[in-house]
Order: sequence, then structure tokens, then C-alpha cells
Amino acid sequence: ADSVSICLSKGLGAPLGSVLVGETEFIRLARRARKRCGGGMRQAGVVAAMGLYALQNNVQRLAEDHLRAKRLAHALGAMGFILPRDGQVDTNLVFFALPNDANISVSELCQRLDREYGVKIGGGYSRPGDRNMNYIRAATNMGVDDDGIERTLEGIECIL
Repeated sequence: ADSVSICLSKGLGAPLGSVLVGETEFIRLARRARKRCGGGMRQAGVVAAMGLYALQNNVQRLAEDHLRAKRLAHALGAMGFILPRDGQVDTNLVFFALPNDANISVSELCQRLDREYGVKIGGGYSRPGDRNMNYIRAATNMGVDDDGIERTLEGIECIL
């Protein structure tokens, strides 16, 4: 069955929630699976209201996240970081690997950015076809403004 799932808590800023769209039988099976996994929920209307608010008020600002992600990727590429897909970024997610001459581990970079600059990024990602590459993931979102991007780049530059 053709289906699509949209998470409302990532870029849209809802505290929780997803939307699942598909044919009637697919949705019936999805509901059944959700119940089996303990997904029955009281106060679902409150969650739905938060999701609806996010859809009505935060979709337009996703473009800002995407622009910030592109800006971050471009700057990282200029600093010598390895970017998959030749640095092409289409969403709010930026994957990058340390430059070949880096004298720091992915884990140490992530920890120091958090501790010294308040920047939270995650490491340990691989991508299909790049199994030997240890990528770091940065995500722009409602909590990341232009100053946050500058702080991230400043921190990376100082730590390296």
C-alpha cells in the first residue's frame, strides 16, 4: 500500500505526534499494530490540537531551517569537512565527516561542542555506500537561529 508518515515534532515543533496517511486497510493494520505496542493513548485530542497548531503555524518557517542547514553545510565544506552528495542539502539535516587531517574524534568533537558551546550534534552515522565513513548529524529546528549557526561554526573552528 502507498503510505506517507509525517513527524510533527521534528521541524514543526509539536511536542509529539505524527500523521500517517494511507489506504483504509493499511490504516486499520497500523492502528492495530499501534495498540499491540501500547500505543493506546488518553487525551489524544490534546495531542491532536498541538499537532494541528504546528501545521497551521509552523510550516512556513521550515524554509528558514532549510536555509540555515544549507548555510551550515556550505561553511563546513569550506572548512574541509567531508559532505555526502557533494554537499547538497535538501532538508534541515546536515551530515558531515571530519576532515582527513583532523586530530580529534567524532565523539570528542560532539562532547566538546555540547560542553563548551551548548551545541548538540550527534555522531556515529553511516550512509549507504559510505560504510567506512563516520558521519556527524546536525539538525536545524525552531530552537536554532542564525546566532546558533554562528556559535556552531565558531565552536567547530576553535576545537579543530
